[in-house]
Amino acid sequence: MRNATVIDEAVIDEMLKEICNALLASDVNIKTVVTLRTNIKKSLNLDEMAVGIDKRRAIKTIVHQELVKLLDPGVPVWKPQKGKTNVVMFVGLQGSGKTTTVTKMAAYYKRKGWRPALVCCDTFRAGAFDQLAQNATRAKIPFYGSHSERDPVALAQTGVEKFKEAGYDIIIVDTSGRHKQEASLFEEMEQVAQIIKPNLIVFVMDGSIGQAAVDQAQAFKEKVDIGAVILTKLDGHAKGGGALSAVAATQSPIIFIGTGEDFHDLQEFEPKSFVSRLLGMGDIDGINNLLKEVVPKESQTKLTKRLQEGKFSLRDMKEQFQSMLKMGPLDQVLGMLPMDTGLGQLLKGAKGDAGHQKIKAYMTIMDSMNDEELDVPKTLNPSRINRVARGSGRSVKEVNELLIQYKQFEKVAARFKHFRPPRAGANVNVNQIQNMMPPQLLKQMGGASGLTSLIRQMGKEGMKM
Repeated sequence: MRNATVIDEAVIDEMLKEICNALLASDVNIKTVVTLRTNIKKSLNLDEMAVGIDKRRAIKTIVHQELVKLLDPGVPVWKPQKGKTNVVMFVGLQGSGKTTTVTKMAAYYKRKGWRPALVCCDTFRAGAFDQLAQNATRAKIPFYGSHSERDPVALAQTGVEKFKEAGYDIIIVDTSGRHKQEASLFEEMEQVAQIIKPNLIVFVMDGSIGQAAVDQAQAFKEKVDIGAVILTKLDGHAKGGGALSAVAATQSPIIFIGTGEDFHDLQEFEPKSFVSRLLGMGDIDGINNLLKEVVPKESQTKLTKRLQEGKFSLRDMKEQFQSMLKMGPLDQVLGMLPMDTGLGQLLKGAKGDAGHQKIKAYMTIMDSMNDEELDVPKTLNPSRINRVARGSGRSVKEVNELLIQYKQFEKVAARFKHFRPPRAGANVNVNQIQNMMPPQLLKQMGGASGLTSLIRQMGKEGMKM
């Protein structure tokens, strides 16, 4: 559509064909794809669109809305409550990644300030307790289990009571799995649930099985009161779309998706944000929430003040890199940003761990600079650059690359010199702000409408850069 001179029915049909092919390749059910196509066509009436409206933007918005409907069952999602003990019970088939996921979820809530603990009552699989113990130890999370006790109900009861008395506010219980759905598996799950009375039962499912996910989800829902689903193994597998849409069709809210083996590789699943990232539209709310977790409020205020004064030093850049490294996997962070915010160019081609290593290399270079060089980068002449390269063990080329990226950031920062985020409810002069921004950055943020949304969000919550 970006290359089309005129947006007409032929262009829309070609776009829908590409979307449908992509969904089918991701193993989304064909009936679901046909329904999606019909709904988009029904919502896209070119003749009724107002004169002067940005048709490309309107079409993108409608596609976004319909994809969200595809993944959102519209069911309230459970949240833990402060001031009480929240007991969460995990169920699922063997091999779905259940034991790893319980640690991921505990680590997720620990980063948010909760006190989680783990209970292993999987007595069916040899080595289950050892695996959970190793994971919990690495993540520094308390755990309970036993090599000698073979009764899962007794283990669950003892472990939950122990951690309740110790004041832990999220207790996650890992139960046994089987290779297939068996009466003994469901009976054991029901017994454990009766004794510990969980606030939430989470069904962990292998997301790579595609459309078969719907049969699993329905079978478990019939036996136990499944309150939420976590889909694992969605790190690049083509069948992920099938599992996501299939589970949504069972009216089971997906709360997390697993995207790797690391403890950070667990993403909170929010359909609107997920689709926004999928389409390269960014997720401003998500990035703001991450910033709240890892960046102290005083640091945000300090940076905002410096930007409004038109100042941005290498020290500021270093502090932002430090915050980024605390925010989790780099791919996840970059996925929350609109397609090209400058940061994307900085880390272009550096995926996953390579991206983290690149940031760490830049920070090592800045560690070799003195205070004057960090605060007044223009003092970095060739002689000083050579000294910094030797001191950091990096090449002169890398030091120069860092300085080039810094100058790009500095140019963007300088445009915010006289900017003040509007109060909530205040009118936004988009034209004035547009003139402050590089054209390419504005384009990738979604043009005037995308910018308006961002500025209003900043007005509500305070400027977060």
